[in-house]
Amino acid sequence: MARDDRMQAPLEISAQGSFAAGGTKIKNPGVFDVSTMKPEGQTLHGDHAYAFYQIPKDTRKLSMVFLHGNFQSKRSWESTPDGREGFQNIFLRRRFGVYLVDQPRRGEAGRASIPGEITAGCDDQMWFSIARIGIWPDFFEGVQFPRDPESMEQFFRLATPDTAAFDIEIASAGVAAVCDKAKNCILITHSKGGGTGWLTAIKSSSVKAIVAYEPISNFVFPEGETPEPEASSFGPIAASSIPLDDFLALTKVPIVLYYGDNIPKMPSQNPGQDMMRAGIIVAKRWVDTVNAHGGDATMIFLPERGIFGNTHSMFSDLNNLEVADLLSEWLAEKGLDR
Repeated sequence: MARDDRMQAPLEISAQGSFAAGGTKIKNPGVFDVSTMKPEGQTLHGDHAYAFYQIPKDTRKLSMVFLHGNFQSKRSWESTPDGREGFQNIFLRRRFGVYLVDQPRRGEAGRASIPGEITAGCDDQMWFSIARIGIWPDFFEGVQFPRDPESMEQFFRLATPDTAAFDIEIASAGVAAVCDKAKNCILITHSKGGGTGWLTAIKSSSVKAIVAYEPISNFVFPEGETPEPEASSFGPIAASSIPLDDFLALTKVPIVLYYGDNIPKMPSQNPGQDMMRAGIIVAKRWVDTVNAHGGDATMIFLPERGIFGNTHSMFSDLNNLEVADLLSEWLAEKGLDR
């Protein structure tokens, strides 16, 4: 049984704060005139990442940098839909410094260098499906998600739109800048953030390990080794090519990918489930390619470890302490918890 960190003593924080990292600066031609406040001569600072950090007493050598997934923000890691402690506090209690990131053009890093548009549309039930909580309005049997109305309300209100078009190069540059400020760190990503994470580790030597929760897109392969897109009822899951020298940076750090439950092994007409099925096929090829080039990448399926019912956001499920314990075991195995 997982240890219940909530029963421990109050958190003791030696330092906390927040900062912007990376980004671009644009200057408009001309000379600024304070009497008119016109654009001439003014600048725009945008496309940076935002990080909130907390450092516990007696902190470990490596910190943890947490990056959210698509349509999410750093709030993903703060708490669970039913109000329990999220990975932020769980790993603070385990003596890791934590950095919670909003990627460029998202959340508290919303200032972009290009125009953007935030649209509104009814899509809650789509996200319920993509998260693999169930098939609306029914929950999957044994799913590790609270079924009370307030928890569902909190889940739907996690949605955080982009303020301008997502750009993986800009996103990874911002997250890399956070990692450089955090110095030696373990980068923990979720879903679409996995692709940003690979490029972050290539851009920042401060990343000493990567933990990816259910990455399914934006896998990078060496030029000449990139597989064809994998078809799914959600749409094709495609990988991209990068120079071999860049790819080899991913072979220098230990990497672990975690996947939950209710992922079909055969094609499905449920797009939320089928994109995971297809994404896992690409992920397996990617892990094999990393290891073939001398890397240390591992895929872990929670049901194979006797942990059942987990959703796309396993780190906030009802059994998130078990999920955290599994990560702690891997960190110890790799000597990353000193």
